[in-house]
Amino acid sequence: MSATHPFQDRIQSLLAQADIQVDGDRPWDMRMHDPHLPARLMAGGSLALGESFMDGAWDADSLDEFLFRLLQAHVDERVHGIGDILLALRARLLNMQSGHRAFDVGERHYDLGNDLYAAMLGKRLVYSCGYWHRADGGMAASLDEAQEAKLDLICRKLGLRPGMRVLDIGCGWGEALKFAAERYGVSGVGVTVSREQAEFAQALCAGLPDDRRVEIRVQDYRALTGAAPDERFDRILSVGMFEHVGVRNYRAYFEVALRCLAEDGLFLLHSIGGNKSVTHSDPWITKYIFANSMLPSARQIAEAAEGLFVIEDWHNFGADYDLTLQAWRRNIEAAWERLPPRYDERFRRMWRFYLAASMASFRARRIQLWQLVLSPGGVPGGYVAPR
Repeated sequence: MSATHPFQDRIQSLLAQADIQVDGDRPWDMRMHDPHLPARLMAGGSLALGESFMDGAWDADSLDEFLFRLLQAHVDERVHGIGDILLALRARLLNMQSGHRAFDVGERHYDLGNDLYAAMLGKRLVYSCGYWHRADGGMAASLDEAQEAKLDLICRKLGLRPGMRVLDIGCGWGEALKFAAERYGVSGVGVTVSREQAEFAQALCAGLPDDRRVEIRVQDYRALTGAAPDERFDRILSVGMFEHVGVRNYRAYFEVALRCLAEDGLFLLHSIGGNKSVTHSDPWITKYIFANSMLPSARQIAEAAEGLFVIEDWHNFGADYDLTLQAWRRNIEAAWERLPPRYDERFRRMWRFYLAASMASFRARRIQLWQLVLSPGGVPGGYVAPR
């Protein structure tokens, strides 16, 4: 190894552990366009890796495979930048998901533009993992079919029946509530911290019959008191929102759900989860994608729910998220040219890195997709989980 380029030698050595070559000819090899990149990566860790890709300092024909190989070989655990240290320190000292920060992720991510999400997410604006494994043992034929199967799975797990009232904590664009109202005859309330989502959801759910009425509120979950009759529900669901709650607030989140749920009710929690307990997210994801987010571990969820809920079912179908993300990537890559100029080349590279990094994380089984069904006092005779 040359002493003249110590950073380059170190980067090449780390990449070699993942069977990645610099300027190789395989799809997952890194093509380096900036001679200063090795020093930048060694100093900045994962934040620098993502930012340098956004800057065009490097490429890989198969970005998701490149990142998957890094994760599979645990290369990310050998390089830490100042961003990792600062995030860990902030998470230790501050509640990064406190009430006054609750709307940050709505403004910075979910309010980017409904045109972007409509182009990426398919027929239904459902920004969470599809359910690709059908009950008959086959596979969903499309993203739209997988998302419909996921929505129906949620309704079946909750045992929805006509006349029930349902609360959706983090309702997104309202698709789950509308689906439940139309297919299962329920009414409900959805809360979101995104004004763009709320406006869309209100229009989407307008015109439903009075006995299936859906109300959409721009509201933090902590504002739900459960004290008034209109804040008591037969069933609660929360899909892809718990990732924004933060470990300091998990107990309060479950307490809100308990206050709002009928004694014989069921609560379905759908969340990405991590294999290890942490207090903060990756610094690049935090800075560019999901402000103040973090993924819960199984231990953190169980401890927060202890004494409040019986965990009736815990279903992991995280491998399906890789398929979902691939479908989202196909959709958005086909749509860039018809989207507004504000989604410029740097934004596109940022979005490509986000989707590819997510694929790689699920493919490497670093992160999971969990659906939990919880009850306040246990289902008499036991709960039988649909699949």
